[in-house]
Amino acid sequence: MSIVVENLTKKYGDQKAVNDVSFEIKTGEVVGFLGPNGAGKSTAMKIITCFMAPTDGDVRLDEYSIHKDQDIIKRKIGYLPENNPLYLDMPIVEYLRFSAEIQGVPKKDIPERVGKMIEKCGLDREKHKNINELSKGYRQRVGLAQAMIHDPEILILDEPTTGLDPNQIVEIRKLIKELGKEKTVILSSHILSEVEATCDRILIINKGRIVADGTSETLRNQAQGQELLTVQIEGDPEKVEKAILKLASVEKVISQEGKSGWFQVQSKPDASSRKEVFDLCVKNKWYLLEMTGLETRLEDVFHQLTK
Repeated sequence: MSIVVENLTKKYGDQKAVNDVSFEIKTGEVVGFLGPNGAGKSTAMKIITCFMAPTDGDVRLDEYSIHKDQDIIKRKIGYLPENNPLYLDMPIVEYLRFSAEIQGVPKKDIPERVGKMIEKCGLDREKHKNINELSKGYRQRVGLAQAMIHDPEILILDEPTTGLDPNQIVEIRKLIKELGKEKTVILSSHILSEVEATCDRILIINKGRIVADGTSETLRNQAQGQELLTVQIEGDPEKVEKAILKLASVEKVISQEGKSGWFQVQSKPDASSRKEVFDLCVKNKWYLLEMTGLETRLEDVFHQLTK
């Protein structure tokens, strides 16, 4: 099931939490939704799930609109909010049965669905406990289970790995990737490495507007400015530094403090210094022990677009 967001706006007084946002998510895509706190991520997610009405614009899930098909859309979506509201005094199994009932799962199918969610979300060892007896990580698993209990076509997960330990994060990441083979998934997270490992595509929102849309590789390439190399050259460090700086393609050379023979070489815009540095070493009979390009990280892209 596809999602089409058109000119979505949400105002609180004079402030626009979401400002004329448009994007499309195709069936079976896993999309990471990134942005700093207060950027509009959770607001946009709440509008898509019909939890909140927009000031302007529309969201369509296939042919269904949030303005006239709210009941249908709610049945098509599984939603894990950021604060993961749970009935803490209920046992896990009872809570999942209750969630299945209010989501319209046929009564005869509820035991099977509950068992499947307990297995998928790694709750088997804790399933006889009340929710208030669980750690934060296991409560998050219960929240994931309730979001998936009715086998929705779309999953919207707002910070799904909050409170999980590294092993649990890997397990949930694997689960989300598996779900993405058959469902459309929107995933919000502050853990950028998690988004990069899990998502097919990334949307970055800042101050209510979409500022980037693409794969992690595309975003890194777009943000890549001047080439930056780390080189290790065996020779007189002072002579090496001066010689590199004279190269036509080089803008700046920084010797790395405490590491003799190591330099950071910044090329001029739209230029590469790799070949010239190599030729320089051959000409002067210096040993080029290492030359590595520093790739722009997703964290750098995020900072550049949202600072």
